[in-house]
Amino acid sequence: MNIDELSGLEVSFNKLIETLIIKKNASEEFTVKLSSERSQFTRFNHAKVRQTGYVADGWVELTLMENQRSSFRQFPFTGNWEIDWQVAYKALQELREELTLLPVDPYLVLPAGNNTSREVNLGKLLSVENVVPTVLEQVAGLDFTGIYAGGVVIKAYGDSKEQKHWFATDSFTLDYSLFTANGQAVKGTFAGSEWNESAYIAKISEDKKQLELLSLPAKRLLRGKYKTYFAPAAVADLLMMLSWGAVSEADLRQGNSALAALSRQEKLLSSKFSLKENFQRGLVPRFNEWGEMAAPILPIIEEGVLFNTLVNSRTAKEYQKTANGANSSETLRAPEVSPGNLAFEQILPSLDTGLYVSNLHYLNWSDRPTGRITGMTRYACFWVEKAEIVAPIENLRFDESLYRFWGDNLVDLTNFQEFSPEVGTYESRQLGGSLVPGMLIKDFTYTL
Repeated sequence: MNIDELSGLEVSFNKLIETLIIKKNASEEFTVKLSSERSQFTRFNHAKVRQTGYVADGWVELTLMENQRSSFRQFPFTGNWEIDWQVAYKALQELREELTLLPVDPYLVLPAGNNTSREVNLGKLLSVENVVPTVLEQVAGLDFTGIYAGGVVIKAYGDSKEQKHWFATDSFTLDYSLFTANGQAVKGTFAGSEWNESAYIAKISEDKKQLELLSLPAKRLLRGKYKTYFAPAAVADLLMMLSWGAVSEADLRQGNSALAALSRQEKLLSSKFSLKENFQRGLVPRFNEWGEMAAPILPIIEEGVLFNTLVNSRTAKEYQKTANGANSSETLRAPEVSPGNLAFEQILPSLDTGLYVSNLHYLNWSDRPTGRITGMTRYACFWVEKAEIVAPIENLRFDESLYRFWGDNLVDLTNFQEFSPEVGTYESRQLGGSLVPGMLIKDFTYTL
């Protein structure tokens, strides 16, 4: 998308807000959220292009509030003022009729404040014609499967109090796998706002080394406890479980939180473990569904102690708490785990004998009140003996408590971090991701 087209969408969105302010009744309040994108998608299979295309999409969600009641409509956003306003005005009229039929919402959050923001992050992405040759050049002769998604994503907000936020960012993700002849795979992601050719070459080169190791006969391990190194991608998988009923203040108040024991200080995590929300990287908007701005940095866990939960305005209203800019689901949006002291070249010597886990999948809570997570190893995971990788492993299921692997059993975190991007494209391209180190754990429990 060129800068003129981007500016045109912003002008059209602002005009929509300004017109709704004029047309609303005195007793009405409203919010408007915009999600839009202009994205190039290319799908690869066996190192060949199987599908490619360009998506120009956008939708608006209009929420109308009156007499402690609310309802919403979603409709397409084209950037053409005549078309968009006709649809928006029809939605406004329908919502007015609907509100009288709805029950009162005692915790309804009305627009408040005077927040405004504008953030446009222009990147340097591959041109459409260069995506295929650039991606495939480094994987020639390999069984390469994946999807490239790149372009501009827009998130915006406006309301009846004249709050306005505009966030637009250029970004790309390449989510891929390299397969051996017997079906084993190395999983990789490469993402950013600027295509870095040397970094991509280095990434594929490292993946090729793991691919060679996967050709060795797989080792079957018995259930038990093993010293384990988790690569950053696996740490990111574990971390995102905290968004499923852990860091949310509402979950804590309703007795559903995996961090309840930490909140009551009945248990502590390792002093080596610290987690924060870091919006300073500019990968996701700081504003939420009510136009509220989160702090640039919000500490969640500091040296093993729960410092903050995520509290949105609805939860704050219900439980008499102070909101801190959390989104409606009180989930992590820009998480970062602080690094430790374990250098890259010391990973295998420090592990000595145990498991090297690159990726995990099928994660879920097995016992949320005790923080127990279950899941499986996946892709390039290896058995290590005397600091040497000797064989890939057959998939294992694990069942372990975060109070153990981020607690007393946490040996160390790496002194480097890697960005694990959100690669979801369901309904729209997802933004953000996790910045995390690798971690070395003693006595991690594998059950099958």
